[in-house]
Amino acid sequence: MIQSVDRAVRILTALQGARRMGLGELATQLELAPSTVHGIVRTLLDHGMIAQERDSGRYRLGPATLRLGNVYLDTLELRSRSVPWAEDLAARTGMAVRTAVPLAGSDRDVPEREIIVVAHEPRPGGGRQMNEVGIVVPAHACALGKALLAFDDTAFPEADTLRSMTGETVTDLARLRAELAAVRAAGIATEAEEAVLGEYGVAAPVGDHSGAVAGAIGLVVPQTGWPLDPAATDALRAAARSISRELGAASWPPVITERPAASA
Repeated sequence: MIQSVDRAVRILTALQGARRMGLGELATQLELAPSTVHGIVRTLLDHGMIAQERDSGRYRLGPATLRLGNVYLDTLELRSRSVPWAEDLAARTGMAVRTAVPLAGSDRDVPEREIIVVAHEPRPGGGRQMNEVGIVVPAHACALGKALLAFDDTAFPEADTLRSMTGETVTDLARLRAELAAVRAAGIATEAEEAVLGEYGVAAPVGDHSGAVAGAIGLVVPQTGWPLDPAATDALRAAARSISRELGAASWPPVITERPAASA
């Protein structure tokens, strides 16, 4: 690991979580000398990766991070392949559709895996809606994340305790494993007010040419629509299967990636 690059990424990650931080706050959080942090900050400023507020002197993420994010989305095949299917799924069900992938390189201070929404199809005729591309959610707390965890055992949380987003979040590891086993059997994951109160969700995994899970697509279900109509679940399953086929998957659901056995 190159130390200076690692420190720069940790600064960007800290600003992602706190939005705005002073030099002293960054130094304290990273447990580094202010002079060390200042040198890295100046370099990131020169490249537009962070910006400094004139009135407070505090730092925040800069416009160059948005440009990199847009390039990432434009080159993500799962996103481009899912768009027409998500549009059709939203039209068929009357619900918003999210597509997500695992968030690689999560903050080392976060013990569990996270997912990031890379595409959002608003519910038809729903009026003004917030674009949810870019939101990050703990994988164990949402249907999209469970659909990913169920088919990738290497991503199963290793922490003793998991974050509780609401009073309904599944934080017990044994209960989570049992739920993921059911997801593997059905190919469908669910959530009931586990990430956001009043919000329900159903998701299905999407595989790629390697046979492994590449992401997930899901419906945002209103409270009045829960439990979900089986026809909507079937439409979701069909969309996930079709996207997987376009990504080169030979079968659906994806192949389960298992954690390597510990050596003796």
